[in-house]
Amino acid sequence: MTDIPRRAVSRTAKLAALPLGFAGRTVLGMGKRVTGLASDVISAEIQQRTAEQLFSVLGQLKGGAMKFGQALSVFEAALPEEVAAPYRQALTKLQEAAPPLPVATVHKVLAEQLGPDWRDRFVSFDDTPAAAASIGQVHRAVWRDPGYGPNGGPRHRDVAVKIQYPGAGEALLSDLKQLSRLGGMFRAIQPGLDVKPLLAELRERITEELDYELEAESQRAFAAAYADDPDIYIPEVLDAAPRVLITEWVEGIPLSHIIREGTEDQRDEAGRLMAELHLSAPERAGLLHADPHPGNFRLLPDGRLGVIDFGAVARMPEGTPEPIGRIAALALRGDADGVVDGLRAEGFVSRTEPIDAQGVLDFLRPMLEPIAADEFRFTRAWLRAEATRLASPRSPAYQLSRQLNLPPAYLMIHRVTLGSIGVLCQLEAKASYRAILERWLPGFAPVA
Repeated sequence: MTDIPRRAVSRTAKLAALPLGFAGRTVLGMGKRVTGLASDVISAEIQQRTAEQLFSVLGQLKGGAMKFGQALSVFEAALPEEVAAPYRQALTKLQEAAPPLPVATVHKVLAEQLGPDWRDRFVSFDDTPAAAASIGQVHRAVWRDPGYGPNGGPRHRDVAVKIQYPGAGEALLSDLKQLSRLGGMFRAIQPGLDVKPLLAELRERITEELDYELEAESQRAFAAAYADDPDIYIPEVLDAAPRVLITEWVEGIPLSHIIREGTEDQRDEAGRLMAELHLSAPERAGLLHADPHPGNFRLLPDGRLGVIDFGAVARMPEGTPEPIGRIAALALRGDADGVVDGLRAEGFVSRTEPIDAQGVLDFLRPMLEPIAADEFRFTRAWLRAEATRLASPRSPAYQLSRQLNLPPAYLMIHRVTLGSIGVLCQLEAKASYRAILERWLPGFAPVA
């Protein structure tokens, strides 16, 4: 009997109860329709209680609920401060904590995936997990690495052993189906936040993320692209099976810790390195790291950014699409007609419906503020202001956004970029982001 499906009834009941609790609070607390800006129609108390209940339940779950919580947590910086503060700690815990598997189950998976003599491949193996993720947990071990020692004998290496939860695939699909019913709750916490596209994309990625051998292939490609890089460190893959992945252990400060307690210099440097990885990977590796939540990154003692999870990647063999950089540069130069022409060609704007070119430019320019100057500091306040501008039905930006489309080819790039910006705002990181774009983004010519 597998570990996760055995708890399916209990987990489904918890998820199904969430909308009922929310409905009760809405009726008893305000009796108002939840539309428009949250501060206009719903009390901070209801927002806070809804958020606390939602993330309390998500924090108890593995599978899709936890994965969704991780994906959502990078947008925490966009929430109003009075709502975000009470459960910011709970969001961070979603990124790094989950109930562990029984030791007997861990050993059974290792025997199934690595063979009955799996213990012989390790000098030692810690049965207590060092970390947990949405579909698996990580154990620390010492790997017996033959042929690499100073005298030709075995070299012992600290490794991370990622073990997939039994039944993780079924649990992911079940949880994501349940979570699709919770859109009203998320709109109460952050109006304008449409979770359906995020859930749809997570469903599409499930098959890839469940295959640890595919993840190993992606990680090896990243490691080759960033070998001896002064800024980015990708741990070596030592062995892989469909449900077990063994890589070098990465010792460093988690970005979640830097967000909470890091110095300004640490936060600025972490932000710069995140931007370097996000923008350079499509050209250097032909891949985009597609899971930019803080639990996947470490600031190493030597100053590099360590990256530890490659389950979610976008394959971009031709690099980042050139129109992204070209249209951004046109917008910074104030070329409204050029921007609209570029957007029409890529399918962001209807080829036949009329649209106000200057209105489109006015819509885009605030988003491009981080690359309009030589340096920019991302802040929670900046992101909240943008979220308000785009989410309010009374805002011109909201009205214009209804004439814009997001072509399927750009969905992953858009989501990862938003997620990365969310982390940069959590870090409140300052860097020369325009210079990074000029180096790595095709079509983005230097702006005078």
